[in-house]
Amino acid sequence: MWGYAGILSLGHGAFFALGGYCMGMYLMRQIGTRGVYGNPELPDFMVFLNWKELPWYWYGFDSFAFAALMAILVPGVLAFVFSWFAFRSRVTGVYLSIITQALTFALMLAFFRNDMGFGGNNGLTDFKDILGFEVQAPETRLGLYVASIVALGLSFLVCRFIVASRLGRVLLALRDAESRVRFLGYSVTNAKLFAFTVSAMLAGLAGALYVPQVGIINPSEFSPANSIEIAIWVAVGGRGTLVGAVLGAGLVNWFKTWLTGAAPEVWLFFLGALFILVTLAMPAGVVGLVRRLRLRRAQRAAA
Repeated sequence: MWGYAGILSLGHGAFFALGGYCMGMYLMRQIGTRGVYGNPELPDFMVFLNWKELPWYWYGFDSFAFAALMAILVPGVLAFVFSWFAFRSRVTGVYLSIITQALTFALMLAFFRNDMGFGGNNGLTDFKDILGFEVQAPETRLGLYVASIVALGLSFLVCRFIVASRLGRVLLALRDAESRVRFLGYSVTNAKLFAFTVSAMLAGLAGALYVPQVGIINPSEFSPANSIEIAIWVAVGGRGTLVGAVLGAGLVNWFKTWLTGAAPEVWLFFLGALFILVTLAMPAGVVGLVRRLRLRRAQRAAA
């Protein structure tokens, strides 16, 4: 969305968190009588808050297939509605980035409320099993890891198909000269709408895979800082490349794991400095740097 269509979203953590909550609702329904209060119908936090019956929007989440579908559809529908209003109003550039961040901040405040029915500040946790397998079992965790790798591979292929198609060339044209594309008769709104919605659905899928592996989902996942970090992954890896996004996510999170253990107070300063450094010195990211070095080597060999 950013590298090919030129749309910078600083709120995609919202779609990630929504997908995570959908999977968390399924996992909570699987606890049944094994919860602290032993209520087969209501999750423990609802019993604690004196809820008398299950809210209507929790219906169907006792089914894994329904929860998996909602983890993709709910972010997709929200992204479609949000971007339809934004792109029809021709909101672009920094203004779009700001309202996407406002969206995720508003959702974070809403999910902090206990009367929303999503666990408030504590969120959803204490999961027991998924598809009949114990969540904490080593075999289950390995299976979830493999599922994440498979989902990454399939998502990569879907994105590769899109960017290699005629629509992909239109998205590139939008990034470089949006007004010219509009004057040529292409629907700029529909192209942007498609890119924004598909990317939100992929974020929801990622959130659904994330929750059973970490064992918790709470409103902090809506934090605007998470969405900014996602953008930094892409910037570091290299905009306009699918491999760059994957590489950037891996590199930044490796540094995060190391620095938050060695010097946790330095991490946010390092993240900000990294974003500035990449923007000024490596606008094409790590992938662009590698390509540049290869080109120089080839030129020297030719000379």
